[in-house]
Amino acid sequence: MTAEESISRIAQEVSVCTKCVLHESRKKSVPGDGPATAEIMFIGEGPGFHENEQGHPFVGASGKFLDQLLAQAGVTREDVFIANVVKCRPPGNRDPLPDELAACGIYLEAQIEVIDPSIIVTLGRFSMSRFFPGAKISAVHGQMQKIGERFVIPMFHPAAALHQAALKPSILGDFAKLPEQLNEARAALGKPVIVFKRKLEEIPDTSPKQLNLF
Repeated sequence: MTAEESISRIAQEVSVCTKCVLHESRKKSVPGDGPATAEIMFIGEGPGFHENEQGHPFVGASGKFLDQLLAQAGVTREDVFIANVVKCRPPGNRDPLPDELAACGIYLEAQIEVIDPSIIVTLGRFSMSRFFPGAKISAVHGQMQKIGERFVIPMFHPAAALHQAALKPSILGDFAKLPEQLNEARAALGKPVIVFKRKLEEIPDTSPKQLNLF
């Protein structure tokens, strides 16, 4: 089975999953999007209203900001795989519960194993705690660390950065370092470096009136 077929199989399993109560209120599951051979994998928190409607991750206000952040780093959505720690929307955008994280963790681990990214970027505290238990995101954001056979970079969730203007410079700075960090990871893994074409124009401040962290 190819990597693409494996990712499709996982997505199919997610679409009919009943391992936790989140399936009871979902419209569409959100397994994740991106190439099965992506070198960078982003892991967010969970689907929000728009994601639940469309079945794709980061399609709301924070998704637009993420697209701009990726463009600034010389990367597009077509280059990366984007997933969440839970694949169905928590009701009312509440925090995911431990049993929900555990149930979806099976699928997330399977995706990581198939994709085998050089770098995982965690977006928000729930995905960060999966790799950095007990850490504070304010202390470790943007700092790449090797965990097992790959590198992990914790970052603020784009929605949080939009909601709190004081966080925006930090997330801009963290994303600006991403191409250099990928090449650092590639070099450590014995892979050739990549030349990135960044879009250096300033990202406009278009904070939405209402923000959902999921």
